[in-house]
Amino acid sequence: MSNLIVHGGAPLAGRVIPSANKNAVLPILCATLLTRAPVRLRGVPDLTDVRKILEIFRTLGSNVSMDYATGVLDLEHRDTFFDAAVHRLPEEMRSSIMLVPGLMARFGSARIEDDVTGCTLGVREIDPHVEVFQRFGAKVHRGDVGLVLSVDGKLQANDHWTDYASVTTTENFVLCAALSQGQSTLMNAASEPHVQEFCQFMRMLGAQIEGLGTSKLSITGVSTLGGADFTFAEDFHEIVTFLALGAITGGSVEVKNSTPEQFPLIDRTFAKFGVQIVHEGGWSRSVTNGPLKVKEPFTRNILQKVEAAPWPYLPVDLLPIFVALGVKAEGSAMFWNKVYDGAMGWTSELSKFGAHAFLSDPHRIITFGGKPLTPAEVESPYIIRVAIALLMVASSIPGRSMIHHAAPIRRAHPRFVENICSLGARIEWT
Repeated sequence: MSNLIVHGGAPLAGRVIPSANKNAVLPILCATLLTRAPVRLRGVPDLTDVRKILEIFRTLGSNVSMDYATGVLDLEHRDTFFDAAVHRLPEEMRSSIMLVPGLMARFGSARIEDDVTGCTLGVREIDPHVEVFQRFGAKVHRGDVGLVLSVDGKLQANDHWTDYASVTTTENFVLCAALSQGQSTLMNAASEPHVQEFCQFMRMLGAQIEGLGTSKLSITGVSTLGGADFTFAEDFHEIVTFLALGAITGGSVEVKNSTPEQFPLIDRTFAKFGVQIVHEGGWSRSVTNGPLKVKEPFTRNILQKVEAAPWPYLPVDLLPIFVALGVKAEGSAMFWNKVYDGAMGWTSELSKFGAHAFLSDPHRIITFGGKPLTPAEVESPYIIRVAIALLMVASSIPGRSMIHHAAPIRRAHPRFVENICSLGARIEWT
């Protein structure tokens, strides 16, 4: 079932508890390969990519006990075995590249498949990762179906300055540095909330990391890492999505949020569309007074704008959520994705609802909001939050809409449709 039928027009209201962030869960799962000690993870979501990584662990001989009903996962990699000539990592899951440091540290070898991919956001190069592995002493050669990496002895500490603040490259550097010989320093490190959560887990294992939440990380290698009992935080992507769903439907949705200190810029971005976010008692809610309206800039000759880039900018993954608000809100706004070159080409699908959105170049969209919208059948690209943005627009329009190819939502958000339906929506997979 990959299509969503949306019966829109109902204001959504109630309380919802988000799941953990996929982009924190997957690197933390990969990090567990670095230790032979038992690890317990709490709040693990039932996601396709989670199941794939756990199946890899089982194939390699690890002890895996997962209770999806409670979200509790017990892992022990004591008897794990890997042979680069036999075992393959999943090609369709980009996060599998974060298994490489653990495999090199444990077994002296790893491999990267030729076709490691993710969402269709644009070019997703592996060169920055290969460069990190080489700097830690890995030798790389191209085989028949990918790259084979090998290392003699322990990984060697080093200093590195990345071309750009890549989340996965930062995590791979930390994974390599944790058990390397000496102190490693990374400049231009990513600092997103899920990167900070990942580093907190690494510290729990015993990794020595300084500079958490900044663009400079210093890691002193240790000889071994221990076990942990770790609980995941709520996914800020889901928090923002549920708040936006409340706002775009004219409802009132409260979302559990234990990290409101991460939200000042997100709150200000909501305010550009006439939405106030209130954080109180561990919960967040969106408040609107009448129809959504784009806030006019004091500089009269420019458009209101939302710029998305690596943290501490507004996260690029959230940009489609605000594009949906821009389509609904009266007024014009410009949305600028400063990272991906293939993430904005879905304006033709918005036009099927009657929305006015103009793709000015591969990185920027301008919305002319407040136009009358009608139900429609639309096609989602393979981008998680674009599918959600189309769902948001459909939810705000009275009548029946269909979103084709919405399955990417399941990659990041378990029980997402069930949670929305608990708020009063009428949505179903078909």
